[in-house]
Amino acid sequence: MIIKKQMPDVGELVLVRVKKVMPFGAYCELTEYANHDAYLPIKEVASGWIKNIHEFVKEGQRSVGRVVFIDKEKNAIDISFKKVTEKEEKTKINDFNLEKRAENLISQAVAAAGVQSKQAEIAAEIAKQYQTYNDLITTVAEGKDAFANMRLDPKVVTALKEIVAKNIKPKVYTVSYTAEVTSYDTKNGIEQIKSAMQDVEKLGVEINYLGAPRYRLTSEDSSYPKAEERIKSASAVLAKLKNAQVELKKEKHDVV
Repeated sequence: MIIKKQMPDVGELVLVRVKKVMPFGAYCELTEYANHDAYLPIKEVASGWIKNIHEFVKEGQRSVGRVVFIDKEKNAIDISFKKVTEKEEKTKINDFNLEKRAENLISQAVAAAGVQSKQAEIAAEIAKQYQTYNDLITTVAEGKDAFANMRLDPKVVTALKEIVAKNIKPKVYTVSYTAEVTSYDTKNGIEQIKSAMQDVEKLGVEINYLGAPRYRLTSEDSSYPKAEERIKSASAVLAKLKNAQVELKKEKHDVV
């Protein structure tokens, strides 16, 4: 989040550092909310009965908690560890690290443009269109018009584009299918398949011969749906083969 909140919301996932462990709970520092601490009751440490809290929580430990109670008048916040799944913890930490990196890149751009005094104004302008700095950086990295309808100093825009180009490698989605193409045309079948494969390559799909009658069709794009769409178009081309049987089987897809 670009414009920082003063206090988290109930249900929100928060990064914490355990400050002090007590017999029936632990006091934690909220990493993203500098002026707030939180209390971790022993019943929220883990599922089941806990005989010794020190076996589950250590001072200095960094983790992810879920806010389960807030008393704004008393400035009190309770969190839970047991209500956070392993996947949620990994996602929260990854999102936090990406946002810190994005914020740093934008600060570099502001400094390169020589307008550090306008940092707050720039943040407010970005917040009108993006929920997070990383949303902006991702849009820039994908080569899209990230600054439409934004009133940013052109020097900041230019600097940010250059910095992103140097530091961020766009995601590339790779989609692969194995195609089994069997022709029953003993006279022209081979030439028909060869011609169809040439048409497939024109779609931007790479073809690797695996040995008759198998081929690997590979499509890459910064957009996963677009990579899949090319394979669908390739399938449509192969489906037009006369007196032939075509079967496609999807392989795993990766993000580079």
